[in-house]
Amino acid sequence: MTHALDYLEQPDFGSTGPRKIAYRHIAHKTRPDLQSQSSDTPAGILFCGGFHSNMDGGKAEFLHEKCAQAGMAFTRFDYGGHGLSGGAFADGTIGDWYCDAQLIFDQICTGPQIVVGSSMGAWMALMLARDRAPRVAGLVLVAPAPDFPRKLMLPQLPKQAMVDLQRDGVWDRPSEFEDDPYPITAKLIEESKAHELLDGPPVWVDGPITILHGTKDEVVPLSHAQAVANWVQGDPVTLTTIEGGDHRLSTAPDLDRLWQAIETTIGSS
Repeated sequence: MTHALDYLEQPDFGSTGPRKIAYRHIAHKTRPDLQSQSSDTPAGILFCGGFHSNMDGGKAEFLHEKCAQAGMAFTRFDYGGHGLSGGAFADGTIGDWYCDAQLIFDQICTGPQIVVGSSMGAWMALMLARDRAPRVAGLVLVAPAPDFPRKLMLPQLPKQAMVDLQRDGVWDRPSEFEDDPYPITAKLIEESKAHELLDGPPVWVDGPITILHGTKDEVVPLSHAQAVANWVQGDPVTLTTIEGGDHRLSTAPDLDRLWQAIETTIGSS
């Protein structure tokens, strides 16, 4: 099903210059059973996608349909240089993409939000929880990858990648999920340090945090999810490991489990 597409102008040019940020949004439809216990405004769902992904992937489409059926507000978007948004992927940094997440959160999402973050999107979700704390009612983090450029990617780069980054400032990385490689820049890795979380003070969320992670994740090790669970603070923090689950966690049982986590968060917020 095709859902309405809209754009916002990103006033913070960052590294990528002027760009339009694409998003899809459905508004809340009044249902008394979706009212939060702590607010007259029901919580909406904001989905933050992963690195080099787009907002029309399986998880986002699934959540869009489920939220529409439930009468819940739902928002998804593409970072600059991703999907249908403007800008070049190679020009982007973690800071740029976080500015895009803030733009959508501030201008499109209304009231409290349960932020669902997949892979890099979990990093965005955690930063939103830090910087927009009064409006974040809970987090659902799928294969969370905060701090990934220096903590996960850099230690595993092949020798030729290091040569290319030092000589050219860019390395074309083979994709785990696509036929064509995509650029990893030295700027991305260096700039990411300014946004690293796990070695700093913990983020506190006044609501539940659920982390879903597959035991066969080929991109983000389970130990990283465990580190996130031990670092972040919520009421409560739950780490659920999915036996045999991969990085995407997009099978039908995975998606059902994701929706169950969101429903549990709604009931607790």
